[in-house]
Amino acid sequence: MTPIRVLIVDDQQMIREGIGLILRSHPDIEVVGEAANGREALEKVEEIQPNVVLMDISMPELNGIDATVLVKRRWPEVKVLGLTVHDTEGYILQLLRAGASGYIVKKAAGDELVEAIRAVQRGDYYLHPTVTRQVIEEYMRHMREGTRGPEDVLTARERQIVQLAAEGYKNREIAEMLNISLKTVETHRANVMQKLNISDRVELVRYAIREGIIEP
Repeated sequence: MTPIRVLIVDDQQMIREGIGLILRSHPDIEVVGEAANGREALEKVEEIQPNVVLMDISMPELNGIDATVLVKRRWPEVKVLGLTVHDTEGYILQLLRAGASGYIVKKAAGDELVEAIRAVQRGDYYLHPTVTRQVIEEYMRHMREGTRGPEDVLTARERQIVQLAAEGYKNREIAEMLNISLKTVETHRANVMQKLNISDRVELVRYAIREGIIEP
């Protein structure tokens, strides 16, 4: 049997190492790489082509939800399993809309983590049992009401710029990090302010925190 190739993405090295120890004890799973943020995750996925990405949600520079959107857009065959301390339906719905095949909380047992990886590799969805009903009910409510999630309001690029701006990076620094022109950053930022009807960085930070783009 060919092992499941797993990429571990988390901004805390101890968590990456701990997960790696658990997974390496199972012969049907191979840890093929690690990344400390969403930007590194995209580079690693392109480089090593994993089967499953264990994706933390709250990370600097590019959070896990927006990184998931980009992974699924570029490599739709790669499965993403959210790895999070947040067990509220709001975060989970954002993950599912982004294209993840489910999520698992960091406090879960090692056996549950392994089973979740196997499940998403088979093509199944994996949701932690404690909030499965809430997630389904909330998803159905959104479908009935036709409401949009925050990831539908802004483009993936705009959300990247919101995160970096909220983290304190200047426009020129953002341009260098994303390899785009300063003018493009300024245009995106102006569009964001108009879409969200906000006027300064303080309001931008509040929005980013409220929508889970950055942590408080």
